[in-house]
This record gives sequence, C-alpha cells and structure tokens, in this order.
Amino acid sequence: MTLKNWKENRWLREHRTSTQEIGDLLSIVERDLHDAASSGLSTDWKFGIAYNAALKLCTILLYAEGCRPEKSLQHYRTIQSMPLILGAQ
Repeated sequence: MTLKNWKENRWLREHRTSTQEIGDLLSIVERDLHDAASSGLSTDWKFGIAYNAALKLCTILLYAEGCRPEKSLQHYRTIQSMPLILGAQ
C-alpha cells in the first residue's frame, strides 16, 4: 500500500502546506511537551497531552508528503501513514 493508494481510496487528500503551518504545528508540539512534563497533572492527562504532541509530529510528516487525512478516522490514518512515509523499520 502507498500514499497514492490511500488517496485513491479517499483516505487522504492533497494538501499544500506552508512554512507557517509547519511552524505553528511545531509550536503546538513544543507547548504540549512542556505541559506534559508539568507537575500537578494526572498521568492520564499527561499521556493525552503527549499523545497530541506525537500526533502533531506525524501530521507534519504527512503534510510534508503533500497529504492530509479525510475527516473520518483522522488520527488513525495519520498514525497509520507513518510506515508508508518513513518505512516499516
């Protein structure tokens, strides 16, 4: 399976990103990693914040490939696309 196949299946669509958009996503990652390391938050909440940071990093890679997930199953498609972008290993 390739990203092209995913587009044909309508799991992804074309997306033209920008330096600003990538910078904004990286700012969210930095904020979330900082917040996840904060004391006073439950472990569950820290996990949720760290998950969001990881999801944003995956989103950056997908955007750099010129794609974005369709509305249905966005998180799943974003994460599952990583081996197609980075390789299985």
